[in-house]
Amino acid sequence: MTQPHTHDSHPAIIKRLKRANGHLNSTIEMLTAGRPCLDIAQQLQAVEKAVQQAKKALIQDHLDHCLDGLVGPLGADKRHAMDEFKEITRYL
Repeated sequence: MTQPHTHDSHPAIIKRLKRANGHLNSTIEMLTAGRPCLDIAQQLQAVEKAVQQAKKALIQDHLDHCLDGLVGPLGADKRHAMDEFKEITRYL
């Protein structure tokens, strides 16, 4: 049996995903109730944003913890390149 793979950031990511789930459920209810398309589109934007933020947090956490463990100690020049790589991924 494998050990669970968890990070300190996972509770916050779970919170974001639960928020997205709430927005999605609201969107479904709005569609069922025949609410205006503009309202529904705004709610869908909230769903998309919450999922996007959860994904971004997960990827950043992975880079900060898992990648460093895999790569191991780096010299100053390579460390700079790795830090720059992590920083640029924040713009994805």
